[in-house]
This record gives sequence, C-alpha cells and structure tokens, in this order.
Amino acid sequence: MQNLIDPAILFFVFGVLAGALKSNLEIPHSIAKFLSLYLLMALGLKGGFALAQSGLTADVALSLAAALFMAFLVPVMGYAFLRTRVSRFDAAAVAAAYGSVSAVTFLTASQFLDTQGLVAGGHMAVALVLMESPAIIVAMLLVNAIRQGGASSTPLGMAHSAGAAAAPIAMGPSPGKVLHESFTNGAHLLLLGSLAVGFISGEAGKAMMQPFAGDLFKGMLAFFLLDMGLMVAKNFKDARKASASLLVYAVVAPLLHAAIALGVAWLLGLTTADTILLMVLSASASYIVVPAVLRHAVPEANPALYFGLSLGITFPLNILAGIPLYAWAAQQVMG
Repeated sequence: MQNLIDPAILFFVFGVLAGALKSNLEIPHSIAKFLSLYLLMALGLKGGFALAQSGLTADVALSLAAALFMAFLVPVMGYAFLRTRVSRFDAAAVAAAYGSVSAVTFLTASQFLDTQGLVAGGHMAVALVLMESPAIIVAMLLVNAIRQGGASSTPLGMAHSAGAAAAPIAMGPSPGKVLHESFTNGAHLLLLGSLAVGFISGEAGKAMMQPFAGDLFKGMLAFFLLDMGLMVAKNFKDARKASASLLVYAVVAPLLHAAIALGVAWLLGLTTADTILLMVLSASASYIVVPAVLRHAVPEANPALYFGLSLGITFPLNILAGIPLYAWAAQQVMG
C-alpha cells in the first residue's frame, strides 16, 4: 500500500487516468526523450559510485551470473509456452520482449528500495545492461530456424496473426546487423558510460554530481512516469486484442520469472536488495529497445502483441503491484 502513495507512482496512475479520459495532456516527445536519457545517466552514475565503494567481488560476479542465467532462461521458456498458441514469429517476438528488461521498472524499483532503507549493489546497473541483449540473440536464433522451416511457422495450421499464412516470408536484416544495433544502442552506451564515469570518479564525483544525480532524480522519475501512464492508456487497447493465452502469459509469466529469480538468488546467497532487483529485472519486459529492434529484425511478427502486452499489461502490473510483492517475497525468503 505504501508504494501506491508514492508521488512517482501516483503520477503514473494520474497519467493512466488522464489517457483513459482521452485528455489532450501530453509530454512532448523531445522532453520525454530527455527525461529518459537523464534517468539512465543518473542511474549509471549511482551504480558507478556504489560499485566504486564496494569494489568487484565474488558476490558481484554471482549476481551478474544470475542475471545472465535469467536473461537466457526467460525467452526460452516463453517461446516453449507460446509456440503452439500463436504464430512462431509472434512467439519468438513476445518471448524476446519478456526475456529482456524494462529500465523504467528497474528505476522505480531502485527508488522503492531507497524508501525502504535497502541498499542494492551498484553492479545491478550492470545486470540491467547485460540482460537486455541475450533475449534478442535467442529470438534471432529462433527466427532464423523458423524461416528455414518455412511452412512450420504457424501453429497447428493457424493463420499468421499479421496476415495470411500463404503470404511470403519477409526477410529481416542480417543477425550480425541486429546484434550490432542491440549492443551499440544509445541507451546501453549512455548507461555504461555513466557507470564508468561514476566508478572512475568515486566519492569525489558523487559529491559533485549529487544535485544532478540525487536531488533531481525523484522529480524527474515522477515526470517520466506521468508520460508512461499516458502511453499505457494509449496502448492498452492493443493489449486487449490479444488472445486469452497471451493475456494470461502477460500476467502470470512475470510472477513465475520473479519466483525463479528468487530461487536462484537463494541458492547463490545474494543480498536481499540485490535479490529484489534481480526479481524485478526478470519479471519486467522491454517496450523500448527490443520492440525497436524487432520491428526491423522480425517483420513477420505483430508489433501490437509484443509492444501492447509489455507496455499495456506487464509494465503497470509491475509498477503498481509487482515491485512491493517481489520485495515482500524476497524479505520473507532471504531474511
């Protein structure tokens, strides 16, 4: 309940309500992009400062290994479940979106931990970056196999969701080009660059950047979540058009992924705060980087599905209920 009275979360709810009422309230695209870049830069700096203080330890390596394990496991599980329920191209695309991560969900969870007095390691910002691309790699391997299989790309003779089954299969860009685009994405580079700056500058840099990366952070996050609320309202109608199995997946899969992440963290003996962020990352779904890549790499898939589900259902589910639920579960199990 405490999460729901957080000003940033309340601005998100306000944005959803304003969008549902078809208000003309909107955040100009250029400002929304600036807010996104600011949040990534501030997150990277915070992570770098924390990493400089803690250093590179065995615990850091275990946390990053757990993140990579989840990054490969989630898309494989998603495709295995969806491949007989929707077209295989859609299954691969949705699995990729859910196998990747949401930076905004991570930012919100980090702020939630701050209010709870829990301190996560700065290396979890590295985990955020590491978990972005494996899902794209898995998706490209699956899509290439599907294309080579030809007629087997639709389940049980079902027509493709974006067009007739007899339509010729479109060929996307080469896997190398897709992976290059993923690894050199501007958001990735800004986050990694900010992380490096924070790590190199250490405590002195933290003191200098406190007004920028610390004092302004909460207000900027609230402003950005207002924009996200407006976006959720606009894209919810696309999510409602999905099949019942996809709707169930969008709700249940994040909970399952978080539960698996909790089990992995328990086995590895991670800290409670790191466990919560690992659960959040595993439960989140990408609606920015991965959909942008998939539009060009997998033109056979229906964007309304992988974008609408991740933004219209899973994102608000995690923001409003998932984060406090994952935190509670981690505290019960990890102590």
